[in-house]
Amino acid sequence: MVAAARWLVLGLGNPGAEYARHRHNAGAMVVAELARRGGASWKSQRLARADVADIRVGSTGAGAVGADLAQVRLARTRTYMNESGGPAASLLAGAKIDPAHLVVVHDELDLDFGRMRAKLGGGDNGHNGLKSIRARLGTGEFHRVRVGIGRPDGRVDVYHWVLSNFTPAEARDLPEVIAKAADAVETLVWRGLEETQQRFNS
Repeated sequence: MVAAARWLVLGLGNPGAEYARHRHNAGAMVVAELARRGGASWKSQRLARADVADIRVGSTGAGAVGADLAQVRLARTRTYMNESGGPAASLLAGAKIDPAHLVVVHDELDLDFGRMRAKLGGGDNGHNGLKSIRARLGTGEFHRVRVGIGRPDGRVDVYHWVLSNFTPAEARDLPEVIAKAADAVETLVWRGLEETQQRFNS
């Protein structure tokens, strides 16, 4: 077990019902699943421009009961993707959480649908949410859980690809993909990065 600590898990996406099932909102879907598992309700953090939900994670996952559990603040922003850095910085400062205990869950073009990877640090690879967070925090040394959405073929540009719904075939498998990514987040905050990578990186 990683020493019991406070974590911020930020699921990236765009606010509003029209974006809810888009590929770009895969991160927000994962934190919603974690909140469901933990039996947590969302509440507004107006100044941070985000919604948050608090859960505890232990060896049995989200919603564990007992002492020495990881305290996890889940968050989803009320800003658009390219403004994610402001809420991230505000939430970290407000909860007095170090960026080393930030987990950003986001969609990843360079991984096929259904694949995922956990990592610490790195660049933004053109992802506007990550770019905004790195700029506001002044560092890229935070954890990421990358949820694969694949790249479009040459007939669809990236902008329209990420802002579109999953295909019917993908949508059938999506609950399993989101559940697996939520498992990866639980493992990361409880067991650490190395075990998470061994179990979930694909």
